[in-house]
Amino acid sequence: MTSPVERIRSYHAELKALRRDIHAHPELAFEEARTASLVAQNLKKWGIETHTGIARTGVVGVVQGRKSTGKGIALRADMDCLPIQETSNLPYRSLHAGRMHACGHDGHTTMLLGAARYLAETRNFDGTAYLIFQPAEEGGGGGDLMVKEGLFERFPATEIYAVHNWPGLPAGQMAVRAGPVMAATDEVQVTLRGRGGHGAMPHLVVDPVVACAQVITALQTIASRNVNPVDAVVVSICSMQTSQVGAFNVVPEHVRLVGTVRSFRPETRDLAEQRLKRICSKTAEAMGCTVEITYTRGYPATINSAREAQFAARVGERLFGKGNVFTEHEPTMGGEDFSYMLQARPGAYVFLGQGGGAGGEADPCFLHNSNYDFNDEVIPLGAGYLAALVEESLPVK
Repeated sequence: MTSPVERIRSYHAELKALRRDIHAHPELAFEEARTASLVAQNLKKWGIETHTGIARTGVVGVVQGRKSTGKGIALRADMDCLPIQETSNLPYRSLHAGRMHACGHDGHTTMLLGAARYLAETRNFDGTAYLIFQPAEEGGGGGDLMVKEGLFERFPATEIYAVHNWPGLPAGQMAVRAGPVMAATDEVQVTLRGRGGHGAMPHLVVDPVVACAQVITALQTIASRNVNPVDAVVVSICSMQTSQVGAFNVVPEHVRLVGTVRSFRPETRDLAEQRLKRICSKTAEAMGCTVEITYTRGYPATINSAREAQFAARVGERLFGKGNVFTEHEPTMGGEDFSYMLQARPGAYVFLGQGGGAGGEADPCFLHNSNYDFNDEVIPLGAGYLAALVEESLPVK
């Protein structure tokens, strides 16, 4: 029997053209109207039951296998772009200023469409495949909204999988592991208020800049002195904004810090939040400042269930070869709202080798870069892998 990858290669050119069209017309979170319409049109063209308007712009395709035993598997792809100005010279570069597919969601959507076409043509499985085209992964929480709107009640999959391109791996390789894959993503805003004045008369001011310096340094003790060394946490202050700029001799009234906290374990997440608030408030008090702290919890950690991660690895080994599947791949401190779906159903999040993309194998251009481009050569690999997950999870007996 022809493998899904080989069959999908027969319409690779069509998928490549589709991917480049999506790349040229990027849409931000919950604005993916054109992309969703393109997805729905193709699903319907291939005879797939299509549902639209889920989580505003989300689309779900339903493909029945040769038999229907009530079992179901879900596959998810994200559709939104990033608010980045593309700097590449590609002939299909973004047509919209300040918007770009810099994370490969154009490729993810195309790979799931390729799998959809294959599954609709072959239906070589026993059960139902639910194809989830999700909006607003990049900070909008589209995955959370889909679950809250009853995604799995309407489309009762018992397990779910997603594939994300990964420039750190060569094309033809993949990585999947049980347990933590991506981190929880929390946002921090801290404003320290003092009393401004002349920089040459520091005894007459309450300096929020010095207070902020103490806070920034002290926050690093959360990782070095509060969290178990074998655990992982990141506390990064990424921006420092003062109320006074341009004058070399003026102490500002206040300073605002913006940053992020990343963790894998719920206990570590709780500890980091508690320690951050205490460090900021007590350090500010000691320096004579007042402080305002806003700690906003973002996506939870993305945690693969053991059985489904092992299954995803076995399917990859049969498709790509055992030596091309890595099950001890290090997790990343980036975040993903696929985490909400994994909280609702067991499943796995898989990294698919992208190769170098625009930067070439020797000099890869990584995700969220203004020069990034998805590697079209991996479309049949990713689409074939997604299709194989369905066929091997729901075999015809």
